[in-house]
Amino acid sequence: MSRRTDDAPMTHDMTGGSRPQGGRGRRGLVSAAPDALAPTVTTSRFDVGHGYALYQGPSWDSGFHRHAAFQIVVAVEGEAAMVDASEVCHRAVALVVPPMVRHRMRATTDLRIFFVEPQCAFADRLRERCGSGISAAPELRERGEDDVRLAGARPSRELDPRLLAAMDALADGPVSMQDLARRVDVSPQRLRGLARSQLGMPLTRWRVWGQLRRTVEALRAGRSLAEAAAVSGFADQAHLTRWMREMMGLTPAVVLPVLRPSLPEGDVDRDRTSDR
Repeated sequence: MSRRTDDAPMTHDMTGGSRPQGGRGRRGLVSAAPDALAPTVTTSRFDVGHGYALYQGPSWDSGFHRHAAFQIVVAVEGEAAMVDASEVCHRAVALVVPPMVRHRMRATTDLRIFFVEPQCAFADRLRERCGSGISAAPELRERGEDDVRLAGARPSRELDPRLLAAMDALADGPVSMQDLARRVDVSPQRLRGLARSQLGMPLTRWRVWGQLRRTVEALRAGRSLAEAAAVSGFADQAHLTRWMREMMGLTPAVVLPVLRPSLPEGDVDRDRTSDR
């Protein structure tokens, strides 16, 4: 089990994100903590592969959020820490969070974080070992990107093939539920039921996760935040910001310098205006 502590909760703003207290946190994936808590690691890495994404670097206290993927959080040194919806803090060398479990990160100097998408074979392993909430997973501490990449490239053997086909179709772009059900030869009602029973979330949530993945790819390719929001299917940059905050606990302008570390400070600041 993860070690639970009764750490006092931090202050949150009304949007669900944490209030900045001190520096801008350009090098982390979440909102900045006070300077006294700021991690000393200055380089971060963020990669997206088939069935997974990987972030390595520092983290700061984030807002509460819920992923559409499994999250594996490994402390490079010491312990990782996160808070669940009941404000209980969990600490361990490695933690796993199932999809749709509300949580927030605590400040840690150096983490390795995998987002494992539920349609891949690696997710099958996590479904076997995970409960309904945050759990310690010390056996995953030595897992590397190669381990996740190989299993992430293979489809799940546990999910219904029709559900897998629907998830693949949504990953390519927006599709109505009627058209989606027709493509996989099942009724819309049955398709919704499969998603809720096997994924634990509606397919609309998975669709937004796919949009966020496309946003990351567009930003990495050099698009501005406004352009990335448009090509990913969001109504505007503010719409993108709301969903990224809800599903990842961070904002696009904080992700941007991690994806493009050579980006001048002024270019990031110009894109922050819709990040509120």
